Amino acid sequence: MNSALPRRAPARTLAQKLLARASGRAHVAVGEIVTCSVDLAMFHDSSGPRRLQPMLQALGAQVWDRSRIVLVIDHYVPERDDDSRRIVRIARDWARDQQLPHVYDSQGICHVVLPQNGHIRPGMLCVGGDSHAPTGGAFGAYMFGVGSTEMLGVLVTGEIWLRVPETVQMWWDGALLAGVSAKDMMLHMIGRFGMNGGRYQAVEFAGPAVAALSMQERMTLSNMSAELGAQAGLIAPDETTAAFLAAAAAPPVDIAPWCTDEDAERTRHRFDASTLEPHIAAPHSPANSHSVRRYAGMPVDVAYIGACTGAKLDDLRAAARVLRGHKAAAGTRLIVAPASLRDQEQARAEGVLQVLIDAGAELLPTACGACSGYGAPMGDGITVISTTARNFKGRMGAPSAQVYLGSPYTVAAAALRGHVTDPREVLA
Repeated sequence: MNSALPRRAPARTLAQKLLARASGRAHVAVGEIVTCSVDLAMFHDSSGPRRLQPMLQALGAQVWDRSRIVLVIDHYVPERDDDSRRIVRIARDWARDQQLPHVYDSQGICHVVLPQNGHIRPGMLCVGGDSHAPTGGAFGAYMFGVGSTEMLGVLVTGEIWLRVPETVQMWWDGALLAGVSAKDMMLHMIGRFGMNGGRYQAVEFAGPAVAALSMQERMTLSNMSAELGAQAGLIAPDETTAAFLAAAAAPPVDIAPWCTDEDAERTRHRFDASTLEPHIAAPHSPANSHSVRRYAGMPVDVAYIGACTGAKLDDLRAAARVLRGHKAAAGTRLIVAPASLRDQEQARAEGVLQVLIDAGAELLPTACGACSGYGAPMGDGITVISTTARNFKGRMGAPSAQVYLGSPYTVAAAALRGHVTDPREVLA
């Protein structure tokens, strides 16, 4: 008598597992259009109430679930003019009228504040009203950015449709050398594949060098998957993830299911972290990325350590390692804008913030600030080296400003010497 063998479940990528769960299905295939339930919707003062409120009123619609909405006021604070005051007032009034339970006003940048307060967890599907929303992928969540019209649909229905993407796995062997960071990994990948290299794919970062990264360094990878053109930037959760979430008082989650099956179909690119050099992206694109050696000796007017990509606690620690006991070079302005109040206070408690201040740093508020061209924009004709994610013309102020991107190590080394310097020279 013949007995039928049990059918083996098809191998799946992490992206497929996350989208299958969100769409209530056992399996989803690349290219399928699926309707997913949204676990969390985040927006900020720039992308949120000032755009969404009039559309909701025009529809006569109500928000589907206030407990699943997070509003972060981070772009136009502190208010510096009538326009910013108007935008922030709209956000605050709407949050009060809607009785939103999760509002973070002037607490830091949304992509850092969300995970620090336990909102992003493995297995979730989340949307954000900001292009760097893929930061949530560092926690094994499927998170991506949407525009105001799509966000309106989510707010009313709690659902969103999307096409199941292909997975491209960026596999990093080896270990990073001292003075080399996740920002250098990203600039190297963007330089190789370009800003449209992701092509709406789910980019997954994996391998021993990724597993060795702290959570905040992993957040940098997922954050800048937006610059690769990816829809999502995923990292499978592990004990490092679990420890971070426990410290954030997040509800416990089983992390075991959220990984790519070994024989799942995906494209893999391999890199050796042990040979990676510090990188710099020259104006006016993150894809214009090369070894720091190409620009060594180039004078800089401003060294900016800020933004969700480059001013988290680990980033501030990295800059302090370079600057400890030293002063920024005469004629070079060092600006530090921590990514969140929590990171700023921890940096203060550790003495990291004092190291930066002793080096001559001007401390700016914990907000998006100059990264979005607000608050302290760069002036005409100056050369800036920045830890931010983008250096498009006019992004940080004057279109004539020349903005270079680097890691916190590299930016701090440039501040110290007054010109572009390989940070490994200083650390040695």
